[in-house]
Amino acid sequence: MATEPMAGEMMNTANGPVNKPGDAVDLATKAGQPAGPMIEILGVSKVYGGRPAVDDMTLVVPRGELFAFLGPNGAGKTTTIKMLCGLLRPTTGSIRVGGFDLVHEGRQARATMSYVPDLPYLYDKLTGREFLQFVADMHAMEKDRAAERIAFVSKLFRLDNFLDNLTERYSHGMRQRTVFASALLHEPGLLIVDEPTVGLDPRSVRQLKDILREHADNGTTVFLSSHSLDVVEELADRIGIINKGKLIGVGKVADLKTQASHQGSLEEVFLRLTEEESTTETAMDASAGAKR
Repeated sequence: MATEPMAGEMMNTANGPVNKPGDAVDLATKAGQPAGPMIEILGVSKVYGGRPAVDDMTLVVPRGELFAFLGPNGAGKTTTIKMLCGLLRPTTGSIRVGGFDLVHEGRQARATMSYVPDLPYLYDKLTGREFLQFVADMHAMEKDRAAERIAFVSKLFRLDNFLDNLTERYSHGMRQRTVFASALLHEPGLLIVDEPTVGLDPRSVRQLKDILREHADNGTTVFLSSHSLDVVEELADRIGIINKGKLIGVGKVADLKTQASHQGSLEEVFLRLTEEESTTETAMDASAGAKR
């Protein structure tokens, strides 16, 4: 009979290592958050035209962790993020956010999260302040609380100089900062960010890194997808690497270095792991072709 994995266990499968409940220390206790993981991706696949974009992924992320999600272009990162946000349904498997099943309890799950895409979208004929108020209204925030939070995030992201201008006049960096402010407005338990430093000046990048780290330390789960490996190496508690739809590595930087048998930079480790996976798959395909 199959048994549930014990906390702290790791398992290697045909699709590579998987991370299971209890694999990382739940960081909720230190911030007074509810117990239990924030993200549970359990046996999830997404298939398009018979080809898996995500292949049997299992990943658990505790509350209060800053988790970085890496992979080459076309590896399945965007598909995974869209499923995690509830924008796509898995072909097989299940996803829970904050204890809520995304298919059957989607409204409750989405209420606990915010998503910042790589290309920030604003309504051009609204001012920044009107956009933030619109987001507050969508989350049914009380008037006084909304005003308090708008003032707070405006100061946090230095929006005051342009907050009352139409957003159609905003630069990319101004748009990015406004979208981040809106994402944190309702104090989400899960913040999903995709390439957050694109288009930001060095000062804004440093400030954003500090904000992400501070929110994770205070109990917010941050799911970060980025090609900026220096940012990831500096910030992440743990890192997951996806390649060709398969989760091929999960752990701290030191764990990934051990897996890759290489003590170089994260960039070198990333390249080695993804190249090894591709080489192994090519060899397996060649062997299968020879047998036929």
